[in-house]
Amino acid sequence: MPEKAKRLSGFGRFPWVETHLLRPERIREVPQALSRGPVIGRGLGRAYGDAAVAPGGRTVSSLRLNRFLSFDAERGIVEVEGGVRIDELIRVLLPRGYFPSVVPGTRQVTVAGALACDIHGKDHHRRGSFSRHVLDFELFLPSGDRITVTRERDEALFLATAGGMGLTGFISRLRLRLLPVESAWMRVDTERTKDFEEALERFHASDASYDYSVAWIDCLARGRALGRSVLLRGNFARRSDLDRRRATRPFEAPGGAPWRVPWTAPPGLLRPATVRAFNTAYYHAHPKHARDRLVGLDAFFFPLDRVADWNRLYGPRGFLQYQLVVPEPEGALALRRILERLAAAGAASFLAVLKRFGPAEPGALLSFPRPGYTLALDLPNRGEETFALLRSLDRIVLDAGGRVYLAKDARLDPLTFRRMYPEYERWLAIRRRVDPEGRLASALSRRLEIP
Repeated sequence: MPEKAKRLSGFGRFPWVETHLLRPERIREVPQALSRGPVIGRGLGRAYGDAAVAPGGRTVSSLRLNRFLSFDAERGIVEVEGGVRIDELIRVLLPRGYFPSVVPGTRQVTVAGALACDIHGKDHHRRGSFSRHVLDFELFLPSGDRITVTRERDEALFLATAGGMGLTGFISRLRLRLLPVESAWMRVDTERTKDFEEALERFHASDASYDYSVAWIDCLARGRALGRSVLLRGNFARRSDLDRRRATRPFEAPGGAPWRVPWTAPPGLLRPATVRAFNTAYYHAHPKHARDRLVGLDAFFFPLDRVADWNRLYGPRGFLQYQLVVPEPEGALALRRILERLAAAGAASFLAVLKRFGPAEPGALLSFPRPGYTLALDLPNRGEETFALLRSLDRIVLDAGGRVYLAKDARLDPLTFRRMYPEYERWLAIRRRVDPEGRLASALSRRLEIP
C-alpha cells in the first residue's frame, strides 16, 4: 500500500504535523496499514487539534472504507464501514424516515470518528452521546486481530473506545440505532436573552419541552449585558405540521451547495472590533421571541456547513477551539468567571456556543460529556497570548470540577489532562491490554504523554 508524505493538521489548522498518509481501499488492507507504528486512524480531519495525525509515523485514512453493509428498515438499524460520513447517512436514510440519533454541528464527520470522539449534539439532555446508539463495532488491533466489540462481550473495551481518540484500535465497522422522523423540517423557537443568567434560566425552564436546544453567546459583551444570548430550541416537525406543499415531499428541505472560502484570510481579520460588530448585529437580528417557525434541518443542525473551509478565515496561524464542561450548580459561577475573563481580554470568539448536558454515559472513561453546562469557543491563534488565556480558563474549569474536550484540544498539558479525567488510569490499563507496545499514537497522545 503506497504511503504519501503529508503535512496535516486538524480543523483548527494548528498545529501542522509531518506524517505519512495511507489510504486503504478495502478492509482487508487495514492490518498492513497498522503493522508499523506510530500509527493512528483519521477520517475527515474534523478533530480541531492534533488527535488524528501521527507525527513521523503513519496516519491511516478511513475515507475509502465507506460502504453501507445492511439496513433494517423495520428496526431502524444500519451497518456501515467506519469511513461513512454523517452526511452520507442523512442523504441515504432520511428519505426512508430515519436520522442519526446524535449529530454534531457538521455533517462532515465519519462514524468511526464520531465514536472515537464520542460526539454529542444539541440533544444530549435527551439522547446522550453517540456511543449510546452504537450496538456494536469492529476493531482492528495493532496485532492484526479483528474483533467485534459489544457491551455484553467486552464492556471495558467498548467504553475505552468511546471517546478514546482512536488509541484502542482502528474502528472499521459499526451498527447504529437510528431515530425515526417524519420530515426534514424542524419546529423552532427562538428567544433572545438579556444576559447569561437569563439564558441559564430559560434552559432550565424549557429543556423538557425540546429535544434540541443550543444558545449562541456574545463573549465580548460586558457589564449588565454579559453573556447575552440567542437561544434556539426545536423538535422535528411531524408530517401533520407541514402545509400541503411541504407534506407532499416531507423529506425535501432547503439545502444547496455551500459557499467556499477561496483563500486563507490575512492575519488580524477577526480582530475584536470586527467580532464585536458581528456579535451586535447577530444578536439584534433575532427577535425577542419567535415561536414555531418551520426551519430546514440543515439550517438548524449545520449552519456552518453553508460556508465550506470557514476555518481559513482565521488566517495562516489558525485557531484554537476550547470546549469545556462544568457541573451544576457550581458551573454557573465558573461560566460567569470565564465570560468575564474573555470580555476583559477582548478574546474575539464570534462562535461561542452553550449547551446543557444530561447524564454521562454509564461507566464512561474518556468520554467528554457529564451533567452540566458546556461552552465552546473559537479563538484566533495569537501564540502565547492565547495559550496564557486558555491556561487561566483551565484553572477555572478545574476549580469547578470540569474538563475540556480532547477532540477540540491542541494545547492541554499532561498534568492538567490527568486531573480533568480521573478515570485515565482505568482507561490506560485497557489500552495496554489491546496495544501493549503503544503502537497506536498521535500528536495528541504524545503531547499528553500517554504511553
